[in-house]
Amino acid sequence: MATKKRESTKHPQKRAQKRSQKRWVKNVKTDSTHPPEGLLTKSPTEIARSLASKRVSPKGPSSGMRMLTCFINRAGKGLSASRRAKLEHAKELLSEKIKQQKKAA
Repeated sequence: MATKKRESTKHPQKRAQKRSQKRWVKNVKTDSTHPPEGLLTKSPTEIARSLASKRVSPKGPSSGMRMLTCFINRAGKGLSASRRAKLEHAKELLSEKIKQQKKAA
């Protein structure tokens, strides 16, 4: 009895598609808000204060939190540990501002 050899499912095209799918961030062209250029390279307190302002986040600090989270997620492995720590600290500060705002309301 002859046995059939299974064909490999790893085609070069599929591998190329898989690689390009990892870099989906490159193709995102969302234009919803405009934080000042270079803001996310400043200190955590400046980042949190600016993202909580009505000028940057007209819908309030929650909108700024979404912007910051989106940036951290999109940057992914490209962020250095020190930069990620700064951004995470800014998230904590922004979270406190959101809690204060909810208490006041």
